[in-house]
Amino acid sequence: MIMARFEGVFRKYGTVLGLILLVVLITIINPRFITLDNILNIFRQVSINGLIAFGMTFVILTGGIDLSVGAILALSGMLLGLMIAAGVPELIAIPTVIIFGALLGLFNGIFVAKVKLQAFIVTLATMTMYRGITMIISDGIPAMGLTSDAPILNFFSQGSILGLPFPMVLLLIVFVILMILLKYTVFGRGVYAIGGNEEVARLASLPTDRIKTMVYVISGTMAALAGVILTSRLSSAQPTAGMMFELDAIAAVVIGGTSLAGGKGRLFGTLIGVLIIGVLNNGLNIIGVSAFYQQFIKGLVILLAVILDRKSTR
Repeated sequence: MIMARFEGVFRKYGTVLGLILLVVLITIINPRFITLDNILNIFRQVSINGLIAFGMTFVILTGGIDLSVGAILALSGMLLGLMIAAGVPELIAIPTVIIFGALLGLFNGIFVAKVKLQAFIVTLATMTMYRGITMIISDGIPAMGLTSDAPILNFFSQGSILGLPFPMVLLLIVFVILMILLKYTVFGRGVYAIGGNEEVARLASLPTDRIKTMVYVISGTMAALAGVILTSRLSSAQPTAGMMFELDAIAAVVIGGTSLAGGKGRLFGTLIGVLIIGVLNNGLNIIGVSAFYQQFIKGLVILLAVILDRKSTR
């Protein structure tokens, strides 16, 4: 009875307990970790992966995958950089690239939902296409010095609201909006239904194709928004930006307890997963662990999360 209750608590709050334990262990090793400045720095660092992971959560909940998010980030960031460099006003350039990211996601969604191709194949192909377009429009050359005359863009990475970094505030605002969308709307219930059993959802008269398309639109929008933050942080648009970002996003979603099979998971879990990866990266740097060991440790954590996911779905 006690063991069953313990397993239930662990299944429900395991990621939160894991985050707390990780913070305590790193703080014991190096007390500088728990300072307010470092905590705010962690939130600033995880904002990009967090936004991408939120969009990825919607996709994975439907049983899909989006490998193109890093490429969408790079293409959106490069488009923003070229527009700013050409003198396009920020109030036009920033919304334009976010809409552009949504359209790239729509392109993915049409092929997955309407043409009925596998999400892995579609987004693998579009990842390559979007990377190619980024290289074509930039000629492989970064757009530099973008924030010197772009105060709004600069605010995306350097600004603060009530003492909190703007990337952190933006991350939490987006989290609340998407959590409401996923938890309290018909669309959100449809996302879970498709992931649980798409055929049953279709027989229940849910617009499955439209819902599946929309989750890729959300994913593309989040990737483009993350591209704006990264471009602001670097003050440049790099044609190779976002490489492997899709893997960090998928890792955060899985660590947060969302099943790769779809139909089960929470956006709050993804937020905790993002923070676990951020704390791990930041803590290992503070402790002085080699970057080579960091890669191994991160991979091990992801592997353990997948094993726990398999156990919980049996």
